[in-house]
Amino acid sequence: MSEKQVGNIIAKGTESRGLWGEAWHRFKKNKTAIAGLIIVILLVVIAIATWVIDAVTQGSVYNAYVIEQNLSQRLDGPSLQHIFGCDEYGRDILFRLLWGTRYSLFIGLISILIALVGGGFLGAVAGFYGGKLDNVIMRVMDVFLSIPSMVMAIAIVSALGSSIFNLLLSIAIPQIPRLARIVRASVMSVRDREFIEATRAVGASDSLIIWKYILPNAMAPIIVQASLSVGSAILSIAGLSFLGIGVQPPAPEWGSILNSARTYMRDAWHISVIPGLMIMITVLSLNLAGDGLRDALDPKLKN
Repeated sequence: MSEKQVGNIIAKGTESRGLWGEAWHRFKKNKTAIAGLIIVILLVVIAIATWVIDAVTQGSVYNAYVIEQNLSQRLDGPSLQHIFGCDEYGRDILFRLLWGTRYSLFIGLISILIALVGGGFLGAVAGFYGGKLDNVIMRVMDVFLSIPSMVMAIAIVSALGSSIFNLLLSIAIPQIPRLARIVRASVMSVRDREFIEATRAVGASDSLIIWKYILPNAMAPIIVQASLSVGSAILSIAGLSFLGIGVQPPAPEWGSILNSARTYMRDAWHISVIPGLMIMITVLSLNLAGDGLRDALDPKLKN
């Protein structure tokens, strides 16, 4: 069989799989990305499981193992009874980390979704219409980009108060300009293609063209950027909680656990090291999965 015939067979197989099928095919070859994806899926399952357990037990497990204090076990190290040890109030660190998963993942994912909706709308409008509207929107985005994300988040939470909703806004708003620029660039790369011109020729409205034809064909870089932003959002959540203006105690958010543990770092290493490792593993897994997704969707790597 000649090289040309082999190339034709490979090309036909690629076409039959489609864009997302071919992306998944390449993604599976990246073992580190698969490892990251497995850990992320496991964390999502844990977060959902804690909600189910609370619903079934009406919060009794949460109150008994996550919130209720037992000073007789204060600062106990890792053991068979308490695998990750106990904190300064005698609460099991393993249970607090498991229940804290839903805070970090929920706030991280929802905040990026909010940023994706806001940034997606602004970026799509700027990229599609261009001209003065594009210039105004992008200059406003540049102003927001000039402010450090953590400084803006601290300012928002300090002004509005500490609550889950305000925390979501404080994480989402700094991400909007970044996502808006990605969406704008993606839309501009698609808007002048032949099938878009054909859609205009048959009288389709601008909103129909943007939402039905342009955005679906420009989603690859947007999805990659959103997946990578979740890790940054989780770090921001932990940072705000560490500073005492994020999720408030006794809620078991990872950054809040680190904040309360810093006083006891010399006496009980496990209180700070284990939650820190949890944050590191989560963010690393998200970044590995995001990098793998970026490589899988990069048209330059198809061969």
